Amino acid sequence: MKIMAELLENSPGRFARELGLDLKSGPAARQLWFLAAVFYGARISGVLAARTFRVFAAAGVYGPEAIRAQGWDNLVVLLDRGGYTRYDFKTATKLLRIMEFLQDRYQGSLERLHEAAADASDLERRLMGLAPGIGPATVNIFLRELRGVWPKADPPLSPLAQAAAEHLGLLSPGLDPRSALRELTRHWQAQPVPNRGFADLEAALVRRGLELRRSSRFKV
Repeated sequence: MKIMAELLENSPGRFARELGLDLKSGPAARQLWFLAAVFYGARISGVLAARTFRVFAAAGVYGPEAIRAQGWDNLVVLLDRGGYTRYDFKTATKLLRIMEFLQDRYQGSLERLHEAAADASDLERRLMGLAPGIGPATVNIFLRELRGVWPKADPPLSPLAQAAAEHLGLLSPGLDPRSALRELTRHWQAQPVPNRGFADLEAALVRRGLELRRSSRFKV
């Protein structure tokens, strides 16, 4: 569809790529993206989430051992440096809990977590089970850009992407998220955009959804 081509032409692409991450390059990039997804998952601007991620990445603080070694006080300092002040205390606690559980249950490896999951739904449950505060939004942010990278990464279409797709006429209104994903996938398979993937389309729709939400044209 011409709509999809135009949408992608004017989009920066996946959020991970905007942060300089190639999720196909290996576990380290995916661990970094997981940290970014935790930041993006809070009700905070994408600019501040990205800035905070870059502070942690520059300091080499993103894996379980490095985050646990920082301790709560130093994590708060890094969060504040990135501008994540509204959620700094809560997020420092959450990061420590996530990494402790990941270390204890999966030897500190998200790849092991993925391998242990029985299917896509189980993968989502295991990620949400890492710590209180990891909800569907954070898991969706993390997994939607891993479509085609992790075999079991297949989350439903996010509310932002679905609302934007409906606004653009790509989807029928009122579909449940799984049905919406299937319909959008059919459109993509019928007319894919060269040199782009479905995850690029999804990211572009999320960005459009954020624009529409800021303009108060719908609430998500």
